Amino acid sequence: MATAAETPTAPDPSALLAWYDRHRRRLPWRAEAGERVDPYRVWLSEIMLQQTTVKAAGPYFLRFLQHFPDVAALAVAPLDEVLKLWAGLGYYSRARNLHACAQAVMERHGGAFPSSEAALLALPGVGPYTAAAIAAIAFDRPAVVVDGNVERVVSRLFAVEAAMPGAKPRLKALTATIAPAERPGDFAQATMDLGATICTPRKPACPLCPWDDACLARARGDQETFPRKAAKADRPTRRGVAYWVERPDGAALVRSRPPKGLLGGMTEPPTGVWSETVDLAAPVARLAQEAPLPADWRRLPGVVTHVFSHFALDLAVLAAVVPQATPAPAGARWVARRDLDCEALPSVFRKVVAHARADAAPARSKSIAR
Repeated sequence: MATAAETPTAPDPSALLAWYDRHRRRLPWRAEAGERVDPYRVWLSEIMLQQTTVKAAGPYFLRFLQHFPDVAALAVAPLDEVLKLWAGLGYYSRARNLHACAQAVMERHGGAFPSSEAALLALPGVGPYTAAAIAAIAFDRPAVVVDGNVERVVSRLFAVEAAMPGAKPRLKALTATIAPAERPGDFAQATMDLGATICTPRKPACPLCPWDDACLARARGDQETFPRKAAKADRPTRRGVAYWVERPDGAALVRSRPPKGLLGGMTEPPTGVWSETVDLAAPVARLAQEAPLPADWRRLPGVVTHVFSHFALDLAVLAAVVPQATPAPAGARWVARRDLDCEALPSVFRKVVAHARADAAPARSKSIAR
């Protein structure tokens, strides 16, 4: 272990803030130096950035602003419209909570976000991290803001041996010891930027770091091994069947999933139960037992695979073409081919649609050629 002589300085917040003033990232939701911070943009970005990268969230953020320029516009929008714009971003409960939170801000706070962590925590979908981030960044309130980037920076500064996620309380406490009373919002963003651009997971650019001389892991030479990670548990694989039903005019049968639960409220081609016990090698007649309507089902080659946070999913796809006059079953609806891409289809079901369309394309081409 490194001695005190090997780490002669403590992390200096002013050094980090000076670095930030020179090298701060330009992000769509971040106010420029001297500009007024918009709490709505801060909140929207923090919700989007949960379980999502800055690169992935950026285009969604800009589209949301085009449709919902402020919290009032978002609050009155239909939930289905919000879900459509969110489709592909994942973790869809965030979109439902986003909508509910906008309505709560309008109803409880007259359309102005509260500035205290306690009041922010009372809003739908706002947890301790998000409340701290909004309080600090939007209102410059003293708050300890610790995201994944900050955890990596602090775990290396202090060479925290405890494995994640158990080390989280320790890392938050250590962050509090170095957070300054002045410029808490800038300090939070500076630490995030440091982790995102300098103190990266692999090959950190330590010579460019304003805290290089204060980093215990750097002094030891094992900075890339932090934060320590616990062994990952095996991810189970569930299996199921998706039913792709088309009419001769190309309209597809879809339905909305239940409002609560995984992918709640999102659009899907009808699917059966997802379970580790489903046998995808079973005959088509057995795989069609949960089909939304009787039809001449055929199985498409291959499977659609998707990985969620806690399990992997394999979907067999059964396809059928039904007469034009076939009514949609209860809870389902027909969507024109040109409109399907505008539905609130999460990534897993966009894969199902692509899989089915890829199978249908050669047959359609042969029909046109004849």
